[in-house]
Amino acid sequence: MDATTLLLVAGGAFFVGLVVVVVVVATASFHRVGVARGLSAIDQVYAAGSANPAEENFTDRVAGPLGARMIRIGRAVTPAGTVGRLRRWLDYAGNPPYWTIDRVYEIKGLALIGAATVGVLTGMLLSGVPGALIGGLLGAVLGYYLPDLVVYELADRRQESIRRTLPDILDTLTVNVEAGLGFDAALAQVTHYGRGPMASEFARTLQEIQLGLSRAEALRALGRRSRVIELKTFCAIVVQATELGIPIANVLREQSKEMRIRRRQRAEELAQKVPVKILFPLVFCLFPALFIVVLGPGIINILNSGLFS
Repeated sequence: MDATTLLLVAGGAFFVGLVVVVVVVATASFHRVGVARGLSAIDQVYAAGSANPAEENFTDRVAGPLGARMIRIGRAVTPAGTVGRLRRWLDYAGNPPYWTIDRVYEIKGLALIGAATVGVLTGMLLSGVPGALIGGLLGAVLGYYLPDLVVYELADRRQESIRRTLPDILDTLTVNVEAGLGFDAALAQVTHYGRGPMASEFARTLQEIQLGLSRAEALRALGRRSRVIELKTFCAIVVQATELGIPIANVLREQSKEMRIRRRQRAEELAQKVPVKILFPLVFCLFPALFIVVLGPGIINILNSGLFS
């Protein structure tokens, strides 16, 4: 077995082992979120040293401490100014249960080390030490920004879903208020029968009101948790109507009508962009194949006829 084959086998074995460690740590930390993590911390404080080391499983002995080290690495390489932005984007994404700040730090550390290792091995196999340095640097950068890209993608999809469903939700809210329900009771009906991110946001707003926040404060918080301009405008107008004593049914009716107009305008705008977006695939993908099919037989016949010989 030559040196290149041996190096490939060693690199493949190392990569497989690294993937196994990443999967074990990632799956082991799913239960350490929210209240479960707090209860786990309390158990560790009050029952320290009570467990027999032989009875501890692999998750307690290896994956847990390794996950904590990855969190520290992620915190160390993340600038302090980006924490607020990351927390804001998690709010935009709806704060998924398995995507807390510590979870993102842990994935950053794992992805940074794993991608850097893969980059070093790949660069070493391709062009030696210089390639290893370049591959390690590129892999570290990719692994560091990959969790951020995932969070941004989740947030963007959720905000787009809110933008699409907001007019229908407002129509339902308007019908409930005009039927005689109060604003809070109408919100309860929307959250009970509604589906999707917008209904979830209204459910959180209703819970905040029930926990003691005023309606204005809960609606302002709802506006801060979203990037949708229409939702921010709706929250500001409802807050203003509440403070000025304007009948909420009239405000909701006008807002619902305006939301439908904006949705139609947005659909028309997206439809007008379609010809421009389809132009480049048409020119670079469809036309060359069409020319080959149409002109190819004629060119072959001309060449076979000996006209240019």
